[in-house]
Amino acid sequence: MISNLFSKSKPINYIVVSLILLLVFVGARYDVLVNEVSVLNLSKQLGLFLVALLSVFVFDFFVSRNSLTKKNSYNILLFVLFFAILPQTISNSEILFANFFVLLALRRLISLRTQKDVKKKLFDASFWIAIATLCYFWAAIFMILIFAALLIYAITDIKNYIIPFVGVICVAVLVTSFLIIRESDIILFANNLYGISLDFSPLNSKQIIIGSTLLLSFGLWSLFYYVKNIKSQMKTYRPSFKLVLIAVFLGLIIIAVAPFKTGSEFIFIFAPLSIIVTNYLEVISDNWFKETLLWVFVLTPIALLVL
Repeated sequence: MISNLFSKSKPINYIVVSLILLLVFVGARYDVLVNEVSVLNLSKQLGLFLVALLSVFVFDFFVSRNSLTKKNSYNILLFVLFFAILPQTISNSEILFANFFVLLALRRLISLRTQKDVKKKLFDASFWIAIATLCYFWAAIFMILIFAALLIYAITDIKNYIIPFVGVICVAVLVTSFLIIRESDIILFANNLYGISLDFSPLNSKQIIIGSTLLLSFGLWSLFYYVKNIKSQMKTYRPSFKLVLIAVFLGLIIIAVAPFKTGSEFIFIFAPLSIIVTNYLEVISDNWFKETLLWVFVLTPIALLVL
C-alpha cells in the first residue's frame, strides 16, 4: 500500500524515491547515455542526476523544517512522480539547474518566518535566483517572490527592500568580470538570455497534454482545500503557505511565456504543487481514495510510455 508506506517519514522512503528518480532519469536521458558512451559523458550525466536528487532533498528539507506538510513523505513522492509524468523536465539540463537554484532561494524565503538573519536570507535568495536566471532567463520571475515575502512576513525596514538588488548586482558583476576575462561579447551574451513566446503549439503532444492536464487538474482541485487549510494553520505559519501559492502562480507564468515550450518549463511548479497536493492527501479520510489517487500518479508515466 503506497499510502501506508509514505504516510510517515522513514529512511526507506528516501531510498525508494531515489530509485524511482534514477529510473526516470535513465529513461529520460537514455539516448544520451547510450549514444555517447565515455567517461566524460557519464560524469556529466551523474552530475545532472545528483542535481535532480539534491533538488528532492532540498525540497524535503524546507518543507519539513517549516511544517508545510505533516510528517509524511507524500511530498517527495509526488515531486519525483511529477518528473516521471513529464520526463522532459529532466531532459533539459539548464532548466534542471535553474529549478535547483530556485529551490535554494525558496528555502531561504520561507525561513523568513523566524524573522532571524533577514538581510542574509534576502541576499541569499536574490543571489540564487540571479544564478538561476543565468541558466534559464525566465527564472527571474521568481524575484517577485522575494518582495512578496517581504510584504507577507510584514518586514517593513526599507533597507531590506534594497538587499535583493544588491544580490543581483553581485552576480552581474561576477558574470561581467568572467566575460571580460574570456574576452566574450557581453551584449551578445545578454541578448541570448532573453526570449519570449506565447505559441503553445510545441506542447501539442499526447504525453505533454495528458501529463500537464493531470497535474493541473489535481492541482486545481487540491487548491481549494489548500486555501481553506491555510486558515486553520498557526498564525506564524500562514505566510509560508501563502508564499507557496504565489510560487505556483509564478511557475505558471513561466510556462506561459517560455520561449521554447518543450514541457521542461513545468518543472517550476513541481515543488509548490507537491506541497498543495500533499495537503489535500492529508485531509482525505478514506484510505482507498487516497490509495487510488497515488496509484493514478504512479501508473500514468507507465501508460504514457506506450502512447
